[in-house]
Amino acid sequence: QVQLVESGGGLVQAGGSLRLSCAASGRTFSSYAMAWFRQAPGKERESVAAVARNGGYTDYTDSVKGRFIISRDDAKNMVYLQMNSLKPEDTAVYYCAAVLTGIPSRTYTRQNEYTYWGQGTQVTVSS
Repeated sequence: QVQLVESGGGLVQAGGSLRLSCAASGRTFSSYAMAWFRQAPGKERESVAAVARNGGYTDYTDSVKGRFIISRDDAKNMVYLQMNSLKPEDTAVYYCAAVLTGIPSRTYTRQNEYTYWGQGTQVTVSS
């Protein structure tokens, strides 16, 4: 069982930066692939970024490539999402997700592949 708690959301002007953090409980964090999803009002939840168990493989949705960076620190049981050059269309609730996997190099980008979810953190980007 893994519990996920996100933090770091807030209000920022367009062009600014935020770093989201996701703290995971449990002793086997390194066995989980991780991801960030987001859901804007009236829209479906979408994958933003994913990182493999071994941290060596990442995946990004096209709209954030070159602006967002996902990373993980297994020693601290943490996953981060560095968000730069933020745009109003990045406004959403951001969720951290985890899935236990036996494949160290695989990323997962579909929400139905994930077992554990955090409660979400709001990111609002003003124009």
